Amino acid sequence: MDNASPPLIKPSASDAAARSLVDDVMHLAGDGRTLLEAEFAYQKSRAAVAGAGAKGIAGWAALALSLVFFALMALVVGVLLGITQIIGIWAATGLTVLVILGAATLAGLAAGRRWKRMIAALADEPAKDTAP
Repeated sequence: MDNASPPLIKPSASDAAARSLVDDVMHLAGDGRTLLEAEFAYQKSRAAVAGAGAKGIAGWAALALSLVFFALMALVVGVLLGITQIIGIWAATGLTVLVILGAATLAGLAAGRRWKRMIAALADEPAKDTAP
């Protein structure tokens, strides 16, 4: 009785010496094409899942932003009604408008600074130092 272990790889009908390099390259190209098709299908399904998720996220975010807007409007009306009894209706309206416009100006300036910083970071050329 021979206790020789079976070979790990079955001997194939096409021996390596009988195969050609062209056949091997064609087989490799076919495997590569199959791999690319599988990867494309996988990424396509991931994009579909992400798109469906993004649609739901956008809906909830829009609802949250609209509720924040209404809460801020209620705050403005409440402040307006509160200071009307102290300084009068026209002065209260003017003061409320000026405060809101001031806050909007500060937010716009902050957005402008961030925009310039982003543009500078994305520029092809590095920022030039003015110092000697």
